[in-house]
Amino acid sequence: MIEHILHIWARGGWVMWPLLGVCLMLFLVGLRLWLDLSRRQFRRLPDPQWQQWVRQPELAEGEVGEIIRYTRAGRSGEEISQRFAEVAAAELPAIDRRLSTLSALVAAAPLVGLLGTVFGMLVTFQALAAGGGGQITEAMADGISQALFPPEVGLCIALPGLVLVQLIRRQKQEFEAFLARLESYTVQYHRKTLPPEGRSAPPAPVSEPLTVLTPVNVPA
Repeated sequence: MIEHILHIWARGGWVMWPLLGVCLMLFLVGLRLWLDLSRRQFRRLPDPQWQQWVRQPELAEGEVGEIIRYTRAGRSGEEISQRFAEVAAAELPAIDRRLSTLSALVAAAPLVGLLGTVFGMLVTFQALAAGGGGQITEAMADGISQALFPPEVGLCIALPGLVLVQLIRRQKQEFEAFLARLESYTVQYHRKTLPPEGRSAPPAPVSEPLTVLTPVNVPA
């Protein structure tokens, strides 16, 4: 069975082996990133739970707990927002780099298949140029097989890859939305718990009437 599959795969020419490498790398990177994001704690954490952790950071657990304890150490709303920006800067670029690699592999799969089409057409034209006997039919069949099979396989690899890219982008957006909600709730709770002397008091009303200066008549 395996020998038959390898024989069919080899009919597509030498381009099929780089295409196999692109396929393995694509699904290895994509599935690993998808599983990593699927297992993140924020996806299975109910809102009342992390809101309680914001109010009581000593009870926080896991990855979200570390984020809460780090950001709650801020002494002002601006410092808390700055710490959330640092968390986003530490987490999101790594996801973006792996997502960019995955997108490049998805785009490379049909291009490698198209390269197989070019070499297959060259083999076909060489068979036509050689001519003579029944060998030309076999050579043309090999050339057509090399021209059609690689792009078909490349498209079959790229289409599931596109779905995987969209799923990962959606998970990334969910993580960004969670960080935004967590930041908003943390800042609001911090401002709510400030002592009265720590809040900015409104300006006191002016008790004395304003003096309106009138122009002085200068004698001619």
